[in-house]
Amino acid sequence: MPEFLPPVSSTTDYYRPVEVFVVKPPKQRYWLHIVLLLATIFTTLVLGARMESNFQHNQSPFYISEDSLSIFPVRWALQSSHILLGIPFSFTLLLILMAHEMGHYLCCRYYGVNATLPFFIPAPTLIGTLGAFIRIRSPIRSRAALFDIGIAGPIAGFVVALTVLIFALPLSKAIPPVVSDPDIQLGYPLIFQLAWYILPLVELKAKTTSALNSIYLHPTAIAAWVGMFATALNLLPGGQLDGGHIVFSLAPRAHKMVSRLTILALIPMAIYFWVGWLLWAILLRLSGMRHPMVAEWPGVTGVRRWVAGFGLVMLILTFARAPFGPHSLRDALPPLQEWLRSVWPGR
Repeated sequence: MPEFLPPVSSTTDYYRPVEVFVVKPPKQRYWLHIVLLLATIFTTLVLGARMESNFQHNQSPFYISEDSLSIFPVRWALQSSHILLGIPFSFTLLLILMAHEMGHYLCCRYYGVNATLPFFIPAPTLIGTLGAFIRIRSPIRSRAALFDIGIAGPIAGFVVALTVLIFALPLSKAIPPVVSDPDIQLGYPLIFQLAWYILPLVELKAKTTSALNSIYLHPTAIAAWVGMFATALNLLPGGQLDGGHIVFSLAPRAHKMVSRLTILALIPMAIYFWVGWLLWAILLRLSGMRHPMVAEWPGVTGVRRWVAGFGLVMLILTFARAPFGPHSLRDALPPLQEWLRSVWPGR
């Protein structure tokens, strides 16, 4: 039979060498991580020392008055080794924040995702810091990886904060009956209420009205409160928060709608409970409704669905309607109106 097929050429004609470019990941700036961590240790030590001093003198941890220490008493803290009083608060708070961020970081390393070590943010706030974060510098390849990375941080931080709470709550003390309500009151999430009723705090409850509002929290218990508050904020289901990552991994097409509903829910909460929710609504809107794309298939199935349910339980346990109260928009309107009348009389 005649041969109609063309002669077979060498494979080199079909598979010619292709030039490949390998992009090296940027180097870790370890010096910056160390500097920020040391600065945060200092600021949390100063604020922790202030809290411990107030606690020892039977005052609210955030007591502010003419006869009290300044909000950020650096000079006082450096005198007579006062700063050492802040070690318990600083250590427990940074341990909780570190656990949260390392949960993300180690999960990124497991999936081969390029991420930085935690950046701590020192600030002279009421707790001495604005938290910590990591930067993810490469794409996440699957929805399962996105889910694991998103939820690993909240779980790690929640477990450490809960452990601290169990050991720190019994160290608190009853508020003397003659003391007036402090200017800044902490709103307690459900996990604090459960701990109050479950833990054997017989001696402490005997001196109080059996309510969390009738005790001075030990500074380490305040660190646990901050850890729970940070967990709730990160689990808000919107934008590019941890909760937003979880929602996107479960249902990518629902992410934008869930983010909008979260913003709409935060606005009335700012009006009636805590004005800070308005700031978080604005931040969620500015961060955008879009999410970095991740391969749609395969989806999240099996055990991860149950873990997602645990994430919802964590949000319910750690969420407080008024973390710092009473400071709602509704409460702020009368003073604002009085100030406007003083500035523009007759209007």
